[in-house]
Amino acid sequence: MLGETPKYSFFFIIKDLVFGYCDLVFGYCDLFKRLAIPSSVTSIGDHAFYGCRSLTSLAIPSSVTSIGQGAFNGCSSLTSLVIPSSVTSIGGYAFNRCSALASLEIPSSVTSIGHSAFNGCSSLASLKIPSSVTSIGCYAFNGCSSLTSLDIPSSVTSIGQGAFKGCSSLASIDIPSSVTSIGQGAFKGCSSLASLAIPSSVTSIGS
Repeated sequence: MLGETPKYSFFFIIKDLVFGYCDLVFGYCDLFKRLAIPSSVTSIGDHAFYGCRSLTSLAIPSSVTSIGQGAFNGCSSLTSLVIPSSVTSIGGYAFNRCSALASLEIPSSVTSIGHSAFNGCSSLASLKIPSSVTSIGCYAFNGCSSLTSLDIPSSVTSIGQGAFKGCSSLASIDIPSSVTSIGQGAFKGCSSLASLAIPSSVTSIGS
């Protein structure tokens, strides 16, 4: 059910009989660079494209509702990504160590960002978290060292442990009054952050 274009260009088209990708189905496939996922696919399973280090571009269709844990973990050549508005959850480590990912738009359908979802995305310079998100998981953006500013929407109630740890270029951040808890080391290593206002709604820090 895989086809490839002539002359070994490694552009793969997955045909319409596939409804989801299971664990590690394309894990460590270092050769292909582009991927077209058909509209028949509704979910991308855990570790489906783990370690596909040559993958540079990807089109996720609007039929997909969930991106599993570690789905694109280690796809270090992936430069840009559009997550469709059909996706409601981004699993832990989903884009962990996607170090070339420079731009990303999270749609307003997403309600939660999993543990270490964008950990180590060191080229990510801008990011908008939609107002649908209620929680930011532990280490979600750990090591996003190119991220300069961030607006946390008023829907967010908790910021997980180490959520923005090592975001060394982060110069400004607004924590809304909806936030009640900030995890341990959430902003550790944010060496460019000169000031931070913690709202009176916060009842626990680092516990």
